[in-house]
Amino acid sequence: MTEQLTSSSDTDRQAVTVLGLGLMGQALAGAFLAAGHRTTVWNRSAAKAEELAAQGATLAATLRDAVAASPLVIVCVTDYPAVRALLDPVSADLVGRVVVNLTSGTSQQARETAEWAAQHGFSYLDGVILAIPSAIATDEAVLLYSGPRAAFDAHEQTLGSLGAATSHLGADHGLSALYDMAMLSLMWSVLNGFLHGAALLGTAQVDATTLAPFLTQGLHTMSGWLTATAAQIDAGAYPAEDSTLDVHLAAMAHLVEESEAVGVNAELPRLAQALAGRAVDEGRGGDDYAALIEQFRKPAPR
Repeated sequence: MTEQLTSSSDTDRQAVTVLGLGLMGQALAGAFLAAGHRTTVWNRSAAKAEELAAQGATLAATLRDAVAASPLVIVCVTDYPAVRALLDPVSADLVGRVVVNLTSGTSQQARETAEWAAQHGFSYLDGVILAIPSAIATDEAVLLYSGPRAAFDAHEQTLGSLGAATSHLGADHGLSALYDMAMLSLMWSVLNGFLHGAALLGTAQVDATTLAPFLTQGLHTMSGWLTATAAQIDAGAYPAEDSTLDVHLAAMAHLVEESEAVGVNAELPRLAQALAGRAVDEGRGGDDYAALIEQFRKPAPR
């Protein structure tokens, strides 16, 4: 094990196996091939490997052959139960190798899988891909990993073939999944806000294409708020720097009223209103909007 984790510069270290050839798995394998890595692939349906094989990948006849071909094994399948079902029959063959799981799931699933890997004697990194398949191997691809630092360091150069922004978050295997969930929370909040806004303007015959540039400019401005908000959260103090939560709550009432008046679904602004209202009831009315973090830190009332 120690010898395998010392360097990624030798010829054997360039070998990598990719298990699971959905759209993302194919993109991962293609990136390794393009970077010159000796790449072995395996999928339950061998037909998905044909194009990669034409590009130079080795199609393993069996899962055991695929695992045996490389010191680095990348897994990208539907979910964590599928990961366990896939790897359990070949767990003995994984000893002395590093398994990198790029399957989406929760932090609890990541930690449980790490415990399972430890019980079977092989190194395990949990990872997340913050990119679509077409962005793999570009500067837009962000890939985050958590787990043993030694395992990451040994294969950092190879993993870097998947994207310029490749980072190790820490030893806690659940960190990558938590970062993924944080990004999803932001993504759906932004998209839902845009869809709600487009519905509002649609009632005045303004199309979404006309609205998009205006809101994009607003997003650019708001992105600058995150750093200041983060500083307040970490300090546990929320002095109002531009407007108080009371002012925000009043504006939320206007948005709810407008939505209902024009016949647009008001559930999204009502949620924001309910959260802000609870914070105000707890004495946060004079604080900055960042004070809402205290509402998100506890379960919703039943």
